[in-house]
Amino acid sequence: MLKPDPQPRYPPASVAWVIWGLGAGFFLLGFFHRVAPAVLHRELSLDFGLSAATLGSLSALYFYSYAAMQVPTGLLVDRLGPRRLLLGGLLVSTLGALIFAFAPDLIWAGIGRFLIGGSVSVAFVCTLKLATHWLPAHRFSMAIGLLLVAGVSGAVFAGVPLQFASGMFGWRAVTIVAAAVGLLLGLVVWLMVRDDPAERNYDSYMNVHVQSGRWSAEWQKLTAVFGYRNTPLLAIAPGGIVGSVLTFAGLWGMPFLTDVYGLSPAAAATLCSVLMLAMAFSGPLFALLSEKVARRRTPYLVSTVLALCSWAVALLVPDLPLWLLVSALVSAGFFSGAMILGFTQAKESVPLVLAGTVSGVVNMGVMCGPMLLQPLVGWLLDRFWRGMTGTDGLRVYHFENYRVSFLLMLAWLAIAVVSIALTRETRCEQMGSTDRLRPPLER
Repeated sequence: MLKPDPQPRYPPASVAWVIWGLGAGFFLLGFFHRVAPAVLHRELSLDFGLSAATLGSLSALYFYSYAAMQVPTGLLVDRLGPRRLLLGGLLVSTLGALIFAFAPDLIWAGIGRFLIGGSVSVAFVCTLKLATHWLPAHRFSMAIGLLLVAGVSGAVFAGVPLQFASGMFGWRAVTIVAAAVGLLLGLVVWLMVRDDPAERNYDSYMNVHVQSGRWSAEWQKLTAVFGYRNTPLLAIAPGGIVGSVLTFAGLWGMPFLTDVYGLSPAAAATLCSVLMLAMAFSGPLFALLSEKVARRRTPYLVSTVLALCSWAVALLVPDLPLWLLVSALVSAGFFSGAMILGFTQAKESVPLVLAGTVSGVVNMGVMCGPMLLQPLVGWLLDRFWRGMTGTDGLRVYHFENYRVSFLLMLAWLAIAVVSIALTRETRCEQMGSTDRLRPPLER
């Protein structure tokens, strides 16, 4: 008489979410470092004698190394595992923060900033990889949504709390504390995180044994990932979605709202923060909706269309009543939160062994958005500037300047709509580990 197969012994939800949470903690710390120069701009300018352009270049070093590391991170996490990559990233980010804190001049500050960006770039992909192993598949979208909430929480800590702390103790001391937090987090990651539940005597949600050995080299994994048609389409789309949010809320929204609508700097900053929070907290809601309707592409596509419409109202229609302007901007942020579905759809579109690689590719697309849109919008603003300056000597731009410049954001969002529409719906089902029926490009 055959004995029934034993029921799988998956890790308790509390343990799984703690493992995920340690990766999310690193992502939070990375977001803190990402936006800190915006709060510390005065202190950094005084200490290093920076102009506005030089300060912008110093801040951008984070994004250049971050974006450059996304594809290598996706390949390395599949090869080395998330635990070692998280630990290495935390150690290098600690080193970068210390170099930045003790920098005697701009060159050393730039080196520190570059190291921070490249090292914290592993947090997002590694945390998604942990979620693939430790959490059931139907929780993956929720894990991405909550990860976005964690990141924006880091930006909140880099706002008023950072401003207060730097005023009390100085920006260098605060940066040293951030470095110490990274080192402590690295110790906890080393002690608690494991790549797969099997290392803790639990059953894994990913059958790694069946999938091992199919792609033996990193370049083969990258080639294989791009063989699935959803990969390039889902990498293009979030650049326009996230790029629009970070280009507006992270840089050009403040002068737009103060120059065009006469808002105070505090009110403009608050509105930009609310826009980002709307994107962060809507992510888990779209994850739940996606699971309920068993669709990825449809809610992603509809939300991106609504985000495009909301941005168009806010940026193209002149002299909006304040209530309508606020509503349009918050709606744009809210509907942009659906971009987390793209990561889940991308993961489900390839075999699980390529989950880390495809996450890195899609996340690189995310980072290319603000990396390209922020300077291009600024270039167009200068190109159409009418020569007016304020009492403080800063350039003042008119609504027409902003409207023409922001067309770049809307154009990329339109491309995102087309890209998502061309993707294959996964119906919340993960592709199998083997590829027996059809070649990848037909999938």
